[in-house]
Amino acid sequence: MRLHNLKPRPGAKHRRKRLGSGEASGLGKTSGRGHKGQRSRAGSGIRPGFEGGQMPLYRRLPKRGFSNAQHTTIYHPINLDTLNAFEDGDTVDPEAIKAAGLANGKANGGIKVLGRGKLEKKLTVKANAFSKSAQAAIEAAGGSCEVIGGKAPEAEAEEPAKEEAAE
Repeated sequence: MRLHNLKPRPGAKHRRKRLGSGEASGLGKTSGRGHKGQRSRAGSGIRPGFEGGQMPLYRRLPKRGFSNAQHTTIYHPINLDTLNAFEDGDTVDPEAIKAAGLANGKANGGIKVLGRGKLEKKLTVKANAFSKSAQAAIEAAGGSCEVIGGKAPEAEAEEPAKEEAAE
């Protein structure tokens, strides 16, 4: 038995109902819609969850829980084996990644480099985040990692020192 030999079981496929084709067909005149009413009219239909004006179930039950979905940071993942598309000694930043067609601009958190695959080139990689395994692999290949975006760690350390000097 092969895929091209497979057929549906007898009786599993039905012919399409030809509506409105005479009374003798059993589906003439009202075409199986009955007489009058909302569901007999053309273009009719009620939205899912509508209960005829009665307070619907989704409004009768209390709200529960919360969602932090709108506050989450979504990174565009780039793996090490993907970075092999760049030349040896290149500086890889989000602009270069987008120009190479390896990422779209839909992730709100920028680019995160992940550790799948093997990096065979020495690259200077600038991204918004790195996994530990990716950072170790880039540095082992002779390259360097630079975190971009947001406050730099050095800038955060300098601010309290300025406040102490003012006091």
